[in-house]
Amino acid sequence: MANKHKHKKELLKRKHTTLLLTGAGVVALAFLVIIQCVWQVFPFQKSPTQTPSEAHAAETTFRHPLTGLPVDKKMDLPQVYGVMVDNHQDAWPQSGIDKAFLVYEAPVEGGITRLLAFFSDDQTVEKIGPVRSARPYFLDWNNELDALYAHVGGSNAALAQIASGGTLDLNQYWNGSVFWRATNQPAPHNVYISTDKMHTAFEEQKKARSLAAPLYETWTFKATQPNNEPDTKKIILSFDSASYNVQWDFDEQTDRYTRSHNGSAHITQDGSKIFADNIAVIVTEVEVLDAVGRRQVRTTGEGTVFVFQDGKKIEAVWKKPSETQRVRFFDLQGNEIAFNPGVTWIEVLSDLSLLTTK
Repeated sequence: MANKHKHKKELLKRKHTTLLLTGAGVVALAFLVIIQCVWQVFPFQKSPTQTPSEAHAAETTFRHPLTGLPVDKKMDLPQVYGVMVDNHQDAWPQSGIDKAFLVYEAPVEGGITRLLAFFSDDQTVEKIGPVRSARPYFLDWNNELDALYAHVGGSNAALAQIASGGTLDLNQYWNGSVFWRATNQPAPHNVYISTDKMHTAFEEQKKARSLAAPLYETWTFKATQPNNEPDTKKIILSFDSASYNVQWDFDEQTDRYTRSHNGSAHITQDGSKIFADNIAVIVTEVEVLDAVGRRQVRTTGEGTVFVFQDGKKIEAVWKKPSETQRVRFFDLQGNEIAFNPGVTWIEVLSDLSLLTTK
């Protein structure tokens, strides 16, 4: 009888243990299911082989119309601001040009160059300049982007071209409150402007003149950058005065070019370096017009251009059918060249011999 009770007690103990183990298994299984569901809804980490930029690009199919960089939603064409930036030695260091998405550099009188720096309305740049006077060929590049053109006076030819219409003009002579002068720099190399002030000026013009939304052509941008061995690491540009010669150096680690001028790094007032993701060196006719040395630069038609990106040198053709149409670049097979997303500098030379590459 005692053995019978003992056997029954052992059976009950085993049954209790089995139930406990079964219950624990069910709880563990439920916990794993919950974790899996949460992981799918809230992925705590991305694939270790995916960089942040690749992950962001994979999440969106939209690109900024002016830079080609990924954006979270489709954008209308933003208003563009073009600023005529002084590049005289007395104007160094400049402000804001490191933040421009596109810059043209071309010769003016005196053996120096001048810069046309472009900014998008969705940027905030607190200080840009020094701002200098207009020239006709810069107007042609400005107007292809329907850009508000900020300048301080200009040559007679440029002012006549502005007066004929077609340019959203912002001349410091008639809009003094939009610009300001730095007190620690000598005139005329001390006039500045900001994107906020240009935005305000544009909105006033838009309201007064019932301006339509901007309309301009956009370039083609590449989705990825090739991982190829670079063949061109230095781009050297010679202008009329050696003080204004430019060198761009390619960095394989960043896949970008760094700008130097006058034999040293080109640094802005806040200590920033100048970088570019694409460089196009346009060769076109440049004619000296008068004793002052003012130039006439052919901006329309077509001609030779060398496009530099990813450490590669591409011989190509530039085409700009009219003053208001966007300049475009085509390889020797007739295919339009796609740019790297980011910043582009366009350098304008009068002769191919002024370009040296290494």
